[in-house]
Amino acid sequence: MKEIHELIEAELSTFVQLRHDIHQHPELAFAENRTSDKVAALLEQWGYKVERGIGGTGLVAQLQAGNGDRRIGIRADMDALPITEESGVAHTSQHTGKMHACGHDGHTVMLLAAAKVLASRKSFNGTLNLIFQPAEEYGKSGSGAMRMIADGLFEKYPCDAVYGMHNMPGYPQGQLHFYDGWMMASSDVATITVKGVGGHGAKPHNTHDPIVAASSIVMALQTIVSRNVSPLDSAVVTVGMFHAGVANNVIPEQAELKLTVRCFKPEVRKLLQQRIVAIAQAQAQSFNVVAEVDYQHGYAPVFNTSKETQFARQVAREVVAEENIVDQTEPMAGSEDFAFMLEKCPGSYLFIGNGLKEVDAASGFDLHNPYYDFNDKNIAIGATYWVALAERFLNKSDLNF
Repeated sequence: MKEIHELIEAELSTFVQLRHDIHQHPELAFAENRTSDKVAALLEQWGYKVERGIGGTGLVAQLQAGNGDRRIGIRADMDALPITEESGVAHTSQHTGKMHACGHDGHTVMLLAAAKVLASRKSFNGTLNLIFQPAEEYGKSGSGAMRMIADGLFEKYPCDAVYGMHNMPGYPQGQLHFYDGWMMASSDVATITVKGVGGHGAKPHNTHDPIVAASSIVMALQTIVSRNVSPLDSAVVTVGMFHAGVANNVIPEQAELKLTVRCFKPEVRKLLQQRIVAIAQAQAQSFNVVAEVDYQHGYAPVFNTSKETQFARQVAREVVAEENIVDQTEPMAGSEDFAFMLEKCPGSYLFIGNGLKEVDAASGFDLHNPYYDFNDKNIAIGATYWVALAERFLNKSDLNF
């Protein structure tokens, strides 16, 4: 392990500069052309077979060594967010309204640093598939993971296991966090349109008021988690937008609610949708109005398989000290489209601590924040971990670990 770490440290300044360059030129979902060009050029230079255009701007780099039949996939995301950077760092974004506010620039460079060492050592026996994914940040164009899968990712590049890593502000820098089971929540969006009969605010008896009905729906929705979901499960039903009317003395024709809906288990996800639709329609009927519910499934929950997660923990003990390993971290209600890859292939997703605010102000702000920046100290740790994970996985003769 010392040899791997020394190889990465020897070129660390180069990879830090690369991370800063990508940070200065952020690209939004499915527009990661410059980033993809840079990634592909480096990987080809190091001897990887690179296929581009998978899922739009996504690419897969494959390297084989020996005659082993084991196959591993490691994924990094490349996209930025539509946020104007306020961090004040020397390598701040050069594009107003775009920034790497989630650390995908760091994820990309960690995997690139690992890729170079893996190619130079070739100390494995099997097939290495490095997945550089666009569009993790969900938007109108959809999920990059889903697009790559739809383009035949796992048919073209089958994997026995797939792994991913995300930096996490608020955890000590370099600390590795694992979780066996449902680690991150699904993320769905519901839009409830309440249609009534508008009129003069002084004559409410001549109307069917959608505002009153929608207000009743908001309150009734609060009972779903407390009265329909088991206390042993977790779920969130949040009304984040209530829009109705344009004047104080006019009762409008309709009101609109927008909800975010999150949970960890597929059966709870199904229950939440059923109850939201039923409550909205029943409440509307009681006020003599109509409720239409547009329910859109977003990201699935992240489920880490037990065997692959346990293996990932074992490797961590070779890379960092025991006090820098959290075997079973707290699940979080954020969502991640790596979930779709885990639906197709066993594997595990882990967190690497990006730093505490009081210790490292540069990385103490939360994700999706205009002051956030990825912690460069994590490049060496993350890359070392990926090299160790790939080599250990592909050199194991026991397919059951």
